[in-house]
Amino acid sequence: MNALMRFAKGIDKINQVVGRFVSWITTLLVLVVFVDVVMRYVFNISFVFTQELEWHLFAFIFLMGAGYTLLHDGHVRVDIIYQRLGSKAQAWINFIGCLLFLFPGCFLIIYTSMGFVENSFAILEGSPDPGGIPLRFILKSMIPLGFTLVWLQGISLFLKSFLIITGHEAIERGAA
Repeated sequence: MNALMRFAKGIDKINQVVGRFVSWITTLLVLVVFVDVVMRYVFNISFVFTQELEWHLFAFIFLMGAGYTLLHDGHVRVDIIYQRLGSKAQAWINFIGCLLFLFPGCFLIIYTSMGFVENSFAILEGSPDPGGIPLRFILKSMIPLGFTLVWLQGISLFLKSFLIITGHEAIERGAA
């Protein structure tokens, strides 16, 4: 059982590191949006590259930060019942939720996005707009990568839930 917990904590560390990196990208996004707003409203100048960079950074933050969010139990859910339950009942909900929803959903997105990403790399897809970002294929590769991180974090949650259900571990929220 200790090996399962060590494996889960290893996954947690991966998403913790990715999450810290994403936090710096969030700071960069704020700076890019600030510069874009100043350029548009003070100097009446707008660049396609800057606008595309905003949504590329946002997409990167969303995709790469999803596993970190799951690690820290930050995803939106209806907690009316869940929050009032004990740790074992919560573990059962997480265990079943991973099996029925998280794993199949991640697999579906990873599997279906691979062809999308391969096609994008094959043509070295870039922005269709003049002055746009030429490396759109790199952003598209974040789709399967981001959902792989969510899937890995789901494995960690699944293992921790299993250990709680079987009475081998006390619940641990968001600690890496």
